[in-house]
Amino acid sequence: MQSIDRTMIIAKVLLSKESGLSISDLSNECELPLSTLHRLLKAMIKHDMVQQDHETKLYSIGTIWMEYGLKTYDTINYVAKIRPELIHLMNEVEESVYLSKPVGLDALIIERIDNTNNPIRIYDSLGLRIPMNIGAANKVMLAYMPLEKSREILGSLIKKEDLSEMESVLVTIKKQGYAISHEERTDGTSSIAVPFLNRFDEVIGAVSIGFINYNLTDERIQFLIEKVVNSGINIARKMGASTY
Repeated sequence: MQSIDRTMIIAKVLLSKESGLSISDLSNECELPLSTLHRLLKAMIKHDMVQQDHETKLYSIGTIWMEYGLKTYDTINYVAKIRPELIHLMNEVEESVYLSKPVGLDALIIERIDNTNNPIRIYDSLGLRIPMNIGAANKVMLAYMPLEKSREILGSLIKKEDLSEMESVLVTIKKQGYAISHEERTDGTSSIAVPFLNRFDEVIGAVSIGFINYNLTDERIQFLIEKVVNSGINIARKMGASTY
């Protein structure tokens, strides 16, 4: 606990200075012995919390704080930020639209925009958890995750002999930019989904359309794919993602 307190003191002091500080000046500012400060700085440099100029030997705040700050900024109220796009998508396709995010081995539905004009519609409740290997939204999130992370998740959900086939599916999904699912959870229903990326091009969720597939035509499927892909591109731009 003491080390955490001291680490934060060092960070606050360095943040308050426009230029770097020598270890002796930092020791005076933080009221810490040189030996203790040297040990803490060594650990902080390892985690990019502090950086040292090789020529002047002065210490300054590290880049990890900016990285974490930007990531936190990206997740603050992003639902409200993209909700108009979700509403627009719902109005275009006249189907229910969902926003999901990965939570361990499951995906969590965190937003739903209902099409109240359609008397026959899918209704998945907010807060519903769905295993990550099931459904278009979950598979598109897996497809855009780092391979090691997706393998770790799938390794806990499917049989080892099925892993290669699933990974091949995920490669195809990422190549085409969307996922489509038919009757994986509920008979008579389908879904189409695209990834939701942040400014670091990391997948933090998925936007999906859920619909009844009775009398579904190829033209209707292509229309839904086009609309959800365009929505994904618009959301990526709003969130500052550089690729999609």
